[in-house]
Parts: sequence; structure tokens; C-alpha cells
Amino acid sequence: MHKVAKIFASSIILSSLIALTGCSSSAPTLGVENGQLMPCPSKPNCVNSFSKDEAQYIKPIIIEATNDGVESAILSVINTMENSKVTVAENSYIRAEFSSDFFGFVDDVEFYFPANTSETTIYIRSAARLGYSDFNVNRERVERIRLRLETLKK
Repeated sequence: MHKVAKIFASSIILSSLIALTGCSSSAPTLGVENGQLMPCPSKPNCVNSFSKDEAQYIKPIIIEATNDGVESAILSVINTMENSKVTVAENSYIRAEFSSDFFGFVDDVEFYFPANTSETTIYIRSAARLGYSDFNVNRERVERIRLRLETLKK
């Protein structure tokens, strides 16, 4: 019985450390530089429309709308998603944080949509702040956002 208690205590301590680490991560330096979103780190927990690495590349979203319409649509989609918070909304750029339910791990999601005339290309970067692998969470979130944006434009 003593061995079971040690394992249980170790599990509690490990879970607490993971939870505290997930909640205490600070926002990385992100944004647009030289007309592109920051590159992904060399870990499989990030997707980016500007990536040359096939494993990290994600196709941009193309919408027939003005930049104002695109910004409104992105904000509308983000604000309807669970555990999301818009942290920056400025000219042609939106940044949001998504946190996991249990441990509160934060993923940073960025949208960059330079001005065009008839259609707007939305470049995306979505990355976990901590850890090595995200088990494809960022890619799947971006695809859900893509579907919602495509639904809004019809």
C-alpha cells in the first residue's frame, strides 16, 4: 500500500508542476516581420502559412472580402470558440490565445491579411508555447477556423 501512496503523491506533484508551467508561460515575441509571420521553431507544435517545411506548412485561407470584412469575420469566429482571447487586433493583423481545458496550456494563433483588391489572403501561424509535440492540435484548430470562415462567406 505504501508504494501506491508514493505513486499517487508523485502523480499529484507532477500534475501540479505541469499545470503551473502551463499557466505561467509568457507570450513570445510574435507579429509580422518583413511581410511574414515569425517562423516556427524546429518542433512539431507549430503550423505556418509561410513555412518551407512541409510538416509545418498550412495553406492560407483566401476569402473574397475587404480587409475590414475579413477582420470582422476572424474576430467573430475567434470569439465563438472556447477558451479563446483576442490579444491584438490591428491593421491587417490579429493575434489570439487559446488555452487548453485541463492544464491551461496556451497556444498563440496569428492571422496576417495584407490588403488586396478583390480577395484577401489570410496567412496563419499557430503554435504551442510549451512542449515538443502538440498532437496536431494547432493544425486541427486552424482547419476548424478555415471551415467557419468559409461558412461565413457564403
